[in-house]
Amino acid sequence: MDNDSELTSPPLRPPLHNSSAPRDREPEPDDLAKLRKWQEERIARRLRGDYESAVLHLAEVVNENLSAPSRINAIRVEGAKHTRKSFLGFLVEPFLLSSSTKPAEPLTLSDVLQTTRALGHILQETDVFDSVVAKLEPSRDIFAKPGDVDLVFRTREKGRYYLNTSTQVGNNEGGASATCRVRNAFGGAETFEANLSFATKTRVSFNATLGAPLTRSLGTRGEVSVFGMERDNSSFASHTEGVRGLKAVLRTGTLTTGLHETGYEAVLRHISKLTPTASISLREAAGQTIKSSLFHSWTRDTRDDRLIGTRGSYLRVSQELAGLGGDASFYKTEGFTQLSRTLLPHMTVSFAARSGLLWPLKKDTSLFSDRFQLGGPISVRMFRQNGMGPRDGADSLGGDLYWSAGLSVISDIPKKPQWPVKLHAFVNAGRLEAIDKTKPLQTSILNSLSKPSVSVGLGLVYKLDPVRVEVNFGVPLAASSGEGTRKGVQVGIGLDFL
Repeated sequence: MDNDSELTSPPLRPPLHNSSAPRDREPEPDDLAKLRKWQEERIARRLRGDYESAVLHLAEVVNENLSAPSRINAIRVEGAKHTRKSFLGFLVEPFLLSSSTKPAEPLTLSDVLQTTRALGHILQETDVFDSVVAKLEPSRDIFAKPGDVDLVFRTREKGRYYLNTSTQVGNNEGGASATCRVRNAFGGAETFEANLSFATKTRVSFNATLGAPLTRSLGTRGEVSVFGMERDNSSFASHTEGVRGLKAVLRTGTLTTGLHETGYEAVLRHISKLTPTASISLREAAGQTIKSSLFHSWTRDTRDDRLIGTRGSYLRVSQELAGLGGDASFYKTEGFTQLSRTLLPHMTVSFAARSGLLWPLKKDTSLFSDRFQLGGPISVRMFRQNGMGPRDGADSLGGDLYWSAGLSVISDIPKKPQWPVKLHAFVNAGRLEAIDKTKPLQTSILNSLSKPSVSVGLGLVYKLDPVRVEVNFGVPLAASSGEGTRKGVQVGIGLDFL
């Protein structure tokens, strides 16, 4: 056999051999790094194109069959190792019933997909699962009809245990805290959280809360908590107050649409450790008192930023009725609103107002622990912390009726709009009084509005998540006799400023 008839292999083509069209702009083969990167980008583009084509094809298939008869025969949740089957059944049951009950019109694939989306959203809302992936599979039931499917959710649960220690600054005090949280504590999306903290004014506080969803839509939650604290009030009232309590709360709604909180609270208060200079009024208030009350609050928040909002509004209204036993007997209501709007480019105007009324029911006077306090850098600026209202010597006794209002203008620093530091100008006004039950309530309200304490100032605002820091220079323009004023520089750290 001559050499011309011998079989020969085709020439070898190395992996990085130039196989592209000129428009692909393949780098020179000498630069291996660029060539490798170019090949990887080329493969990624090809895969992305294949994926997009597959998605478009799938969308066409689904859209063409939306009206095809279909029915969910079974729903399975896989991967829920620590979640009770009874709880999952509680969530799933309404969707199975809607599929098994014969409607006036036969169910279609469109109905199945809507059910899948709704149930997947509820599983995500439980805050139990890190990921929820839905899949439709042919029904496993031997009696299944054509078009029957099984809805399968493949899930991965979130970590159950969380422990954190941190330092905190807020409401003009700083401290350290430790928090322990157990998610899905008993397999029904329950959350148990315990917190222990130490601070400069609140020397020690603890809180343990157990919450759980009460409805299938997860829109209503119940919580039971025990709490306590030891707070040093000697800076304004020459004593230390201890609090121990139990609270049960029912929550429904959302902050953007309106959050309702209804509950019961039983609290033991103890005023002790009086300083040698404590006033006669405070010595009479010393000792233990018990409060047993029902309460309700409604909160709506549409602000774009809780600390320095440029648009939106905030409204909170609360009521409390005490007298179901114990020493305290009163009706208490309080409201707080804030409205923010953009005045000019890079300039925002904010208006805030607070008001409250405490009306004793069985006695002519209220207890010290139930009264309102007013004044301070996050309340009425350029007044001392809790330095407004009735006094006995150096001690602030608190009041039964108060109002406060503030107008603030916040703007960016010129040429530095990206800075978290902003310029601030404000006007604040307010009044805190004790109610004289021998006079009509209307007279007390008009008297309070006619004699406001007023302050003005300029300063800087710093957004330090999760708190707001203010450094202001201002003066009080009007103050009642005995009220503690603050001229010059005042620093405020907190969340809800006037």
